[in-house]
Amino acid sequence: MALNLTSKKAVVSEVADIASQAHAVVAVEYHGLTVEQMTNLHARARQTGVYFRVVKNSLAKRALVGTEFENVQNHLTGPLVLAFSMEDPGSAARLWRDFFEENSKLDKKAMVKFLGFSGQVMPGSELDRLAKMPTKDEAIALLMACMRAPLDKFARTLNEVPGKLVRTIEAIRQSKEAA
Repeated sequence: MALNLTSKKAVVSEVADIASQAHAVVAVEYHGLTVEQMTNLHARARQTGVYFRVVKNSLAKRALVGTEFENVQNHLTGPLVLAFSMEDPGSAARLWRDFFEENSKLDKKAMVKFLGFSGQVMPGSELDRLAKMPTKDEAIALLMACMRAPLDKFARTLNEVPGKLVRTIEAIRQSKEAA
């Protein structure tokens, strides 16, 4: 379906707004995917905080100007679906990784074209690495565990002093009873 100028401007504006807020982008060639698979991907994307959009490359290039993903413009070739991670950097990569695990007949290496993250363009082979990035809650939990570890060790060390005293007294008591 051809878009008129007003519709094109609306698409560019929408994608530009999303790209300015997104943490990462994953571009996948959708050629070979069924309508059912695309529908399932859209539904999962909404649940996981991923903006999922098939957009013409010429419009995507215009939309990405002035965003952190401006450097991916040269890689926008072929029929692509763009998945923008809105909540955490790895959410779009996890969406696609899980999809390819469920549909093992699809060639992940050929379909994932590139990733955009932190102002860098990465090849599609880095999908798993980006997908393994922790979510915000996981990162906070890891940070708290690291901050708490020295305190836990200090508490165990302090607790060991009276414990050792009790064991020593018990050993002396047993040796006197045995004598």
